[in-house]
Amino acid sequence: MEKIHFDNLQETLYNETLENGLEVYILPKRGFSKTFVTFTTKYGSIDRTFKPRDKDETVTVPDGIAHFLEHKMFEKEDGDVFQKFSVKGASANAYTSFTRTAYLFSATDHLYDNTQILLDFVQQPYFTEKTVEKEKGIIAQEITMYDDQPDWRLYFGTIENMFHNHPVKIDIAGTVETIQDITAEHLYECYDTFYHPSNMVLFIVGAVDPEQMMDFIKNDQTSKTFSEPTDIARSFPEEENTVAIKKRTLKMDVLKPKFNMGFKVKQNHIEGSEMLIQELASGLVLDLLFGRTSKFYTSCYNEGIIDESFSYEVTLENDFGFAMVGSDTDDPERLEMTIKDTLKLAKKEWPITDIELQRMKKKKIGQFMRSLNSTDFIANQFTHYAFNNMNLFDVIPTLEKLTVQNLKDAFETFADESGHTVFTITPAEEK
Repeated sequence: MEKIHFDNLQETLYNETLENGLEVYILPKRGFSKTFVTFTTKYGSIDRTFKPRDKDETVTVPDGIAHFLEHKMFEKEDGDVFQKFSVKGASANAYTSFTRTAYLFSATDHLYDNTQILLDFVQQPYFTEKTVEKEKGIIAQEITMYDDQPDWRLYFGTIENMFHNHPVKIDIAGTVETIQDITAEHLYECYDTFYHPSNMVLFIVGAVDPEQMMDFIKNDQTSKTFSEPTDIARSFPEEENTVAIKKRTLKMDVLKPKFNMGFKVKQNHIEGSEMLIQELASGLVLDLLFGRTSKFYTSCYNEGIIDESFSYEVTLENDFGFAMVGSDTDDPERLEMTIKDTLKLAKKEWPITDIELQRMKKKKIGQFMRSLNSTDFIANQFTHYAFNNMNLFDVIPTLEKLTVQNLKDAFETFADESGHTVFTITPAEEK
């Protein structure tokens, strides 16, 4: 078992790759009573076209199947898994994103019992056509519910505007129509391909003895039989750097217009330290251009163009990336113009000095250090970094080394107007 000590954080991370390919990471936290465990597969909503394990031909499965599979994993022949966790005092959950599916629990007691439940239910699939048909109605209701949520429609509407062909433009849950095509055979095919231990990460953080836990996991995994690890052949369509739709408006039952501007990141298929630099630098650029201490924010807030709902974010993965800036606003056109003017001015006269960068670095490092007091934050962020050959604990040393040129380079990946789009939701009826 490898020990990685991070002097600047006074943390020691324990890591081992088991014989079946499973990556196990354990981070003991002194003084903590709660332990958080995640079991995550590198399989998300965008993985719809691939070569199934032990097959030569590529298949395309129905949209929403990764999310559907996540739901079905909790239903077993002997009952519901949530009840088993509840009996042992654990709070369990799961989620599906664009690139991964995670199963998790947190508990203050019965750690090994709960870990056993987690490993067993994720590694013992049970699907029947009858239970699959029953689940379609449940997930269809969930999809309909999200379709009625303006903030969700704003977020996904912006993504749909940005991408021509990439499956990131497809809702994670699919549509009511696409999930009707899902069969038990589909679920087993996806499970066999993406849920092999070699495509997964088990991460434990909190009140845990690393040696004892690692021995426990090894004994569990050696008692189970798995096929030999193989590479997964995923297939994604070619994607242009331009956006698919420049501007779109949707009418919904809202009191105030909702505005979002999306910036499509130029694709260069990076990972590791290069990706970490770009991700952190992009976040700092957005902070400095649109954050609460920026001229943009002060002016727009004082003039009533934006309100407390204003937000911005950057999402970067190996195969796609985008940034967003948005707010509820009574004047979407003026907000759009102000954002565009801010970007144009930054291209013409780079506004970020080394002094501002150093100030923002200190702020970001402080925020990150506080976040490390949350086992939930660490566990949920860790696999994003791990699956992209990064390490969560490299964030601070990478932040410390960032230069103004790094920020300029990151800005250039989403500064081109051809990669910008606007999505607005307006009240369904005029006042």
